[in-house]
Amino acid sequence: MKEEACIFCRIANGEIPSKTLYEDEKYRVILDLGPATRGHALILPKDHYKNLYELPEDACGEVMHLAKKMAVRMTGKLGCSGFNLVQNNGECAGQTVMHFHLHLIPRYEDDHQNINWVPGKPGQEELEEIRKTICGQP
Repeated sequence: MKEEACIFCRIANGEIPSKTLYEDEKYRVILDLGPATRGHALILPKDHYKNLYELPEDACGEVMHLAKKMAVRMTGKLGCSGFNLVQNNGECAGQTVMHFHLHLIPRYEDDHQNINWVPGKPGQEELEEIRKTICGQP
């Protein structure tokens, strides 16, 4: 299930060269060409899935297992002091390539990156309304 026009399908399947950190029959992990920090990498499935919603259930677990394996390795080798896993779905969420990928972002003291958000301040009533909407429970 590869999409010929998808650049991440082509990279994941070795048609376009990359700085590969890991590869198996289902995934390739590459260094990001526009890194947020030193060592920023991407986990790319070799099959095409547009986003998390299309990713099969078993692949969700595999990706997280691989993310942990890579984060442990990268932390040890790069000496970073923290780590972000970032996964965007849809343009409004920051997804720029419509092929599922998970960012592995090593974090360093004073790296001047800000992968945070301004916390909202919902009241208890609003939280309960949202809970009911999502859960469908009274």
